[in-house]
Amino acid sequence: MKDTSDGVALDAPVVDMPEPNTSEHPVRAGNGFVMLGLATLLDLAGIALIVAGIAMLATDGGQSGAWLLVAGVLVLLTGITLVFGLTAVAPGEARVVQLLGRYVGTLRTPGLQWVNPFTARRRVSTRIRNHETDVTKVNDADGNPIQIATVVVWQVQDTAQAIFEVDDFVEFVAIQAETAVRHIAGAYPYDAHGEPRLSLRDNAEEINERLSAEIAIRVAAAGVKIIESRIIHLAYAPEIAHAMLRRQQAGAVVAARQRIVEGAVGMVEMALAKLAEHDVVELDEERKAAMVSNLLVVLVGDRDTQPVVNAGTLYQ
Repeated sequence: MKDTSDGVALDAPVVDMPEPNTSEHPVRAGNGFVMLGLATLLDLAGIALIVAGIAMLATDGGQSGAWLLVAGVLVLLTGITLVFGLTAVAPGEARVVQLLGRYVGTLRTPGLQWVNPFTARRRVSTRIRNHETDVTKVNDADGNPIQIATVVVWQVQDTAQAIFEVDDFVEFVAIQAETAVRHIAGAYPYDAHGEPRLSLRDNAEEINERLSAEIAIRVAAAGVKIIESRIIHLAYAPEIAHAMLRRQQAGAVVAARQRIVEGAVGMVEMALAKLAEHDVVELDEERKAAMVSNLLVVLVGDRDTQPVVNAGTLYQ
């Protein structure tokens, strides 16, 4: 990842991930309630035929009873087989359908559906999920050890890729998220220290965008969509935290002093200009220098000043 002089990234993170070999497509499915009614009728008809066949065998023992018994068993088995094809799909989930190891399609429509009863159906949640990484200790771009943790919001977008392209897509997302966090944390400094570059502390929104982009590229092969990722914990490691805190405090003090001096100089310039404009007093260069010195002491000092009454003149 390259940065320009103003800290804006030129290139998005590039990860060489393999292209997926499978993509999701819908499976042909029937109305589950219609097939449930048909299966129920077949089961009842099969039971009736079996009872009739047994009754006929008990009375005359002819072949008609045997045929009715066989037909009843076949009809009953057909109805039971149709029942195994019923599949209930809840909102926020999908069913990946396989037939003899081959991907057939995905059921996403909520409700009772019917598919080939000889297929295997695997449940996949399509709800939005959160993954919180552990607090990880890494070195930033300046080599300082820091602690960082993030939350990744993600969702399964392609169920076929989530099931067939990786062993466990939940674990895959977790590992790739941690990898991206380590890479981003090592690519930027914790603090820019006034330099024109991106930093983890000062440019949180830009860093979060780059983190989301890198995680999205890493998990795209698993059919996962990254909704958002955000840094939730960022601090220096304990062994340097105290020293870095003192450095930040010193920098804040210096910055505050600079603002105070700039304001004091402006006030002195305004005071001298007003005195000259209204002819309040005529000051030579030495008196001006003395007044500037006194005003700066009063304005810049961090303690209350004690006035000194001069009964004589400036030269005595």
